[in-house]
Amino acid sequence: MISIRHQLVAFCVLCAAALMQAAQATADDPRMTPLVKAVQTCRDFVVNIHTVKVGVEEGESRFFTPKSRRINGMGTGIVVDERGYIVTNYHVIHDVDEITVTLIGGETLVGRPVSFDRKKDMAIIHVQSSKPLTVMNIGTSSDIMLAEQVFAVGNAFGYEFTVTEGIVSALGRDVEVDETQAYENLIQTDASINPGNSGGPLLNVNGEVIGINVAIRAGAQRIGFAIPIDDARRTVARLLSTERLNRVSHGVFATDVKSPGSHRLIVDEVAEGSAGAICGLKKGDCIQSVRGLTVRDNADWERALLDIPVGKVLDVEVNRGGKTSSLKFTVGIGRNVAEGVAAKEPVTVPVQTVTASAAKIPAATTLTPVRERARRIFGLQLAGLTPRERQALGRQYNGGLSIVSVARGSLAEAQGVRAGDILLGLDGFETLDDRNLTFILDEKRMKSLTDIKFTIFRDAEALEGYMTLPATAAR
Repeated sequence: MISIRHQLVAFCVLCAAALMQAAQATADDPRMTPLVKAVQTCRDFVVNIHTVKVGVEEGESRFFTPKSRRINGMGTGIVVDERGYIVTNYHVIHDVDEITVTLIGGETLVGRPVSFDRKKDMAIIHVQSSKPLTVMNIGTSSDIMLAEQVFAVGNAFGYEFTVTEGIVSALGRDVEVDETQAYENLIQTDASINPGNSGGPLLNVNGEVIGINVAIRAGAQRIGFAIPIDDARRTVARLLSTERLNRVSHGVFATDVKSPGSHRLIVDEVAEGSAGAICGLKKGDCIQSVRGLTVRDNADWERALLDIPVGKVLDVEVNRGGKTSSLKFTVGIGRNVAEGVAAKEPVTVPVQTVTASAAKIPAATTLTPVRERARRIFGLQLAGLTPRERQALGRQYNGGLSIVSVARGSLAEAQGVRAGDILLGLDGFETLDDRNLTFILDEKRMKSLTDIKFTIFRDAEALEGYMTLPATAAR
């Protein structure tokens, strides 16, 4: 008789053989192409976006009450953080009243705008999900090849999760859409991109995002364009900046270094006395992870710190000289690079609710006489530019002054000026330092003015406006 033990062994052998046979059948299935496998890996991090803009229909007669109308829009988004942060094109959500996000399983969530870059045509929206979302599988645009096979996933004409396939037709395209919108260094593809695909991913056969679909050539056939992912990730890093959204500085300035199979974040500079310096980060360090999240670029670094309570201690892994080192990073301590002052005690920062009018002036801050005058007249607390702000200005502008906070009910708040803007000029003159301010705000000059023109820098563009001066402004 065959023993029970022998029967179990035989059963296990049969099961193993069956599993191997099934795996072989899958591997030999001619339908399981690289594109099919890639689509299966990417669908969880692609979302469909539906928007509504409420307008007014003008009646044929002025005696009839105008009727409101709802203009529906559509687009696509890519999950960049498991907590519900999603990147899309700015034109998808520009000037809309409602944003609805649909996940692959059919769940619909309400989206809200977080930040945007009009010039780069990119925006971040946020949804509250009951479970962590799947984050995008990042590739690199540094090694894209002409005629490489690619595909696009998106909400084409409202048909959710549409997949189209093509090749890379050209690289480095500069495209001007109209007088207000132009793109640089785009990927051209013949994968069919339609209205609704905007903000969705262009993927390679490995299911890695190598671009963000942004535009099509009107009247042409199969000429579409995508923002290279390496460029897009740099913009995402700015849009998710903890200084921008939480008003909490880390003091670390780093560069994305990307090549095939390698994504690294290398520290260039650490501001003296900042949280990064206190943590022990040094120039040349390769940041590998923060609170368990793998860091591949500045976008990962910023999202790892975003919305973390001030005073929270995070584990940071770095590669220094070929060896892995473990550091402790405390959120919100040290010198605030944006404000140029040292925080004596951690202050709890409300997540994404800090606005210009709500920004607080630290008690330790001391203003020069002319900056105190600017605060009294306009409600602006000004400070010198940080290295990152100088870099953001580029070569087009000579400099400016950082707007640290905007007082409630002030002239500046009434004109929409926010904390985090850069003051480029007043009354047609540059505001590079206190000497410029002293000249501009001279009492004799101010007595002759009834309003004053201002120029600020925000989201990679210069904005202008006018503030009407009260009679007491010259005092």
